[in-house]
Amino acid sequence: MRRVSIFGATGSIGQNTIDLIARDPEAYDVVALTGASNIEQLASDAIRLRADVAVTADETRLEDLRAALRGHDIKAAAGQAALVEAACRPSDWVMSAIVGAAGLAPGLCALKQGATLALANKESLVCAGQLILSTAKAHDARLLPVDSEHSAVFQALVGEDMAAVERIIITASGGAFRDWPLEKLARATLAEASSHPNWDMGQRITIDSASMFNKALELIETREYFGVTPDQIEVLVHPESMIHAMVGFNDGALMAHVGPPDMRHAIGYALHWPDRRGLPVDRLDLAQIGALTFRAPDERRWPALRLAREVMERGGLSGAVFNAAKETALDAFIAGEIGFPTMAEVVEEVLNDTASSHIDAPMTLDNVHAADQMARQASRDVIEQRAG
Repeated sequence: MRRVSIFGATGSIGQNTIDLIARDPEAYDVVALTGASNIEQLASDAIRLRADVAVTADETRLEDLRAALRGHDIKAAAGQAALVEAACRPSDWVMSAIVGAAGLAPGLCALKQGATLALANKESLVCAGQLILSTAKAHDARLLPVDSEHSAVFQALVGEDMAAVERIIITASGGAFRDWPLEKLARATLAEASSHPNWDMGQRITIDSASMFNKALELIETREYFGVTPDQIEVLVHPESMIHAMVGFNDGALMAHVGPPDMRHAIGYALHWPDRRGLPVDRLDLAQIGALTFRAPDERRWPALRLAREVMERGGLSGAVFNAAKETALDAFIAGEIGFPTMAEVVEEVLNDTASSHIDAPMTLDNVHAADQMARQASRDVIEQRAG
C-alpha cells in the first residue's frame, strides 16, 4: 500500500487526484490532505479517504475543521507551520498542488523525506528551481511534472537522449481573450477573464491563462525541469488544446503528445509512474476532430511571455520577484483595483526597479522568501500609485 499526501486537495488538481485515488482506495494509505477555506470539502474527503491528518491553511478555520471531523480519528491542524509539518510526515508520493509561492516550503519538506513529488505547483520551480532540484538530488527524491505541458514533454523524452533535443514546444489555448481585439482588453471584466474555453480550472489559473502568465511561468519551468536554454523553448497557440507539447530532435523529427484536455491524464501518469495504467479520460476521435490549428503568440496581447524570457536571461531570484509581482497584480485585478492589461505593466515595473542585490542573492529558502515579500510590497506600492 502506497502512502500518499495531497497538498491543495480542495482545488481542481487536488480533486482530480482524489478522483483517481478513490477509484482504488485499497491501494493507498492517505497520510495528509490540505486545503484552504473549503472546510466542508476538505473534511469530507479526509473522512472518505481515511486520512491521518487534515490541514487548512487558514488558521481562523481550525475550529470549523475540528467540528467537521468530530467523531473520526483524523487530526485537524491549521496554518503554514502545520502544512510544513504535514509535508514532513513520511509519504511515498506527494501531490504538490497548493497555488502560488506558498507551496514551496511544503514541497521542499516532502523532498527531504525522499518522497516522489508530483509537482503541479509550478511556482516552486519558477521561484526556486535550483533549490528544488538540488534538494531532490541530495535526498534521492524524485520530481515528476504534473502540468499537462511538462508531463507531455517528460513522456516524449522517455528513452531519448537530451543531447539530441533541439527544441521544446509548449502549447497554449490562448485563454478567454485569444481572439479579442487588442483595444478591447482594457475593458475585460473579471467574469470574462474567469471563463476558459477548454479547461475546467480554478479562477486564478483561468485568469492566468487569459493573460498568458500561466504560460510565462511554464516557460521558466521548462528550463528548470529539462535543463534546456531559453532559446530552445517555444510557445504555440493551439486553440483545440489537444497537443500539449512537442519535442523537436536533431534529425528534424517532432514527437508530440496528443490527448484530451483532462488533467487526470498528467496526474495519473505521475501517480502510476513508471507504469502506464488505464485512466477514465475520453479517447480522441481524430477523424471527428478533423483539424488542429496553431499560430504564433502575439506578445503585444501577451507581454507576460516577453517578461518570462527576460527573467530567464536575468536568472538568480528574478523568478521569485516575477511570481510575487504576478500574484499581487492578479489579486488586485480580482479585487477590481486594476484593469486586465495593467497586471503585466505592474509586473514589468517591479522587475525593472528591483535592485541586483535582491536578484543576485544566494538561492536559499530565506532569500527566496525575502525576495517574494519585497516584490509583493513593491507591487502594492505600484498599484496604489496607479490608483491614486
